[in-house]
Amino acid sequence: MSASKSHVPATVGSGLRASRSGRPERVTVAVYAADPILRVGVVQQLRQRPEVDLSDEADADGAQVSLVVVDNVDDDVAALLHRLRLNSATRVGLVVGTLGSGALQRVIECGVPAVLRRAEADQDRLVHLVLATANGEGVLPGDLLGKLLSHVGSLQRSALDPHGLSLSTLTTREADMLRLVSEGLDTAEIARKTAYSERTVKNVLHEIITRLQLRNRAHAVGYALRNGLI
Repeated sequence: MSASKSHVPATVGSGLRASRSGRPERVTVAVYAADPILRVGVVQQLRQRPEVDLSDEADADGAQVSLVVVDNVDDDVAALLHRLRLNSATRVGLVVGTLGSGALQRVIECGVPAVLRRAEADQDRLVHLVLATANGEGVLPGDLLGKLLSHVGSLQRSALDPHGLSLSTLTTREADMLRLVSEGLDTAEIARKTAYSERTVKNVLHEIITRLQLRNRAHAVGYALRNGLI
């Protein structure tokens, strides 16, 4: 899946406030999906609603909402979300089939505040997601909200006690990868084991080494073992 080619944008059109004529303005939405069947299904549902208005693909970059519809969050999807985040004209919503381990954190890191599971994406929920995203509101399924609150709580505890070493010093993904390094696995083996790309594995390990001011992977493993992080 390629963020630049496979995710074909279809746009759906602007605003939630009333226009000068007194009519409610519509929300402009660009729909990005790697699977054309998913794209058509979402566009057909949105086409029927007065809150949205389909427009040309050429207007995608100016859409008020960019709606990304995918099976899961892989490196290409994360790259697309990062790219959309750089566009100040749009806000991003995500409709996803499954969110695996660590995927919610990746989504939050990409600045996506509104997430809907594809199995729950009926017409009303899709429109609610679009309107909430346009208003800058956060939308998460209940179980994912619980996970997010737990993650935020861990970050707050770490911030309040910056010298106290605990599991919150490393994210779950970072701890898992360091644990695999400690078992003697190389980058390719870790990538296969975790279902991440080799590039992601290298980036995660580099981030650990840089953030903790360590010399290399071996030093990072030793540090983590000494402080009970893995």
